Amino acid sequence: MKRPDGFDPGARPGPDRTQRTTPAASKPTRDRPEAPVTEQETDVLELDAARLTSKRGAPKVTTGPRSSSTGRASVTATDRAAKADDRASTAEEGDRPGQPSDEHLLSPREAARLRRRHERQEIRRFTARKRGRHRPWVFAAAILAALVVVSLAGAYSPLLAVRSIEVVGATRVDQAEITKALSGQMGRPLALVDPGAVKAVLVGYPLIASYSLESQPPSTLVVRIVEREPVGVLQSGTVYTLVDAAGVTIERSDQPIAGYPTLMVAGGATSKGFVAAAAVIRALPADLRARVASVSASTADDVTLTLVDSPAEVVWGSAEQSAEKAMILAKTMAATDPSQVNQYDVSSPSAAIVR
Repeated sequence: MKRPDGFDPGARPGPDRTQRTTPAASKPTRDRPEAPVTEQETDVLELDAARLTSKRGAPKVTTGPRSSSTGRASVTATDRAAKADDRASTAEEGDRPGQPSDEHLLSPREAARLRRRHERQEIRRFTARKRGRHRPWVFAAAILAALVVVSLAGAYSPLLAVRSIEVVGATRVDQAEITKALSGQMGRPLALVDPGAVKAVLVGYPLIASYSLESQPPSTLVVRIVEREPVGVLQSGTVYTLVDAAGVTIERSDQPIAGYPTLMVAGGATSKGFVAAAAVIRALPADLRARVASVSASTADDVTLTLVDSPAEVVWGSAEQSAEKAMILAKTMAATDPSQVNQYDVSSPSAAIVR
């Protein structure tokens, strides 16, 4: 059998595995000779190095495959021990939240970026809450503004122009005449009707005591009139003048005007007697006023009434407490026969006297 080249039968056969040395065993000591490092010592050193590396965060050192079963078992044990140390280190770091590991440390730039992101989120959250708090007011203001705009546009629009004038409350005044006199307001928007022009027209009618204007969309202007209320007739010679409580002439006639009492006062419509007589007539109820034939007064405190269906006269006195006096007179006349009475004295309401 041919031997291979370089074969030395007297040489010592080498081991199946190449022995490795560690840095700690690489330097021989002076006192004792260098001894080879056994495989068990090598595994212990590798285990310590793996533990130290896992604590520092460096990647684990793995060894190459071993030819023998003992080497593979040692490497497996080393990996298991390193994983156990990693888990212990992670648990220890989790128990100490104030000391984060190197993997969780942020650079200054990353920290500034994270802070800015957090500030933006807080600003968005605050502004969203503020907008939500003010949103109902904003909606209400917008609706109000829209209503104002629509109202103004409609009020001043030609669609709401005056096309008809309606006069209400006129009995002595000719309604058609008033409507014709106010024709200058035709075609104007209801909001632009000139009150001064309307007043200038209605002042020319003495029978109108007061008036009011009312707009009825889309195109009607309503004029509500309050006419003067007659209180009595002033006689001057053969002329009879129907006047109201202010002495304004309502009607003149050469004949007595029926339905109203005759006012016999000194000084005419500007005297105190006339003012007192007019106040007494206005305080009388309608049924009692119709039974009064005349009212006389020379001063403000001696008003006297005469009746149509009785020869009795009524001593009224002043115009004070006229409503109470009218009620007492009505009750007294109902309790007596006016045709058999000469005088009713109600000048003192608390003690009416019948003569």
